[in-house]
Amino acid sequence: QVQLVESGGGLVQAGGSLRLSCAASGRTFSAYAMGWFRQAPGKEREFVAAIRWSDGGTTYADSVKGRFTISRDYAKITGYLQMNSLKPEDTAVYYCAVRRFLGAMNQNEYDFWGQGTQVTVSS
Repeated sequence: QVQLVESGGGLVQAGGSLRLSCAASGRTFSAYAMGWFRQAPGKEREFVAAIRWSDGGTTYADSVKGRFTISRDYAKITGYLQMNSLKPEDTAVYYCAVRRFLGAMNQNEYDFWGQGTQVTVSS
């Protein structure tokens, strides 16, 4: 079992930045990938970014390319999502997730999920 705790959300003006963190814990941590997803009110959860745990390979949704950067600290078992040039349409609850086995990183078939952190971007 893996527990995930997100932090770093908050209220920011358009054009600003936030850095989300996702700390993983558990008896034995093993992951193929860590991903970030978001869900805005009245909308379905959508993929944001993911990182392959072993070698740091990344993939992004088109809507955040060039603005968001996903990274991970292998030793600390923590993932990060640096969000720059934020827009009001980025407002959502952001979730981190861990996928244990090989598969498409941009699909939501992840095994463990955090509780989410709210990001609100004002115009």
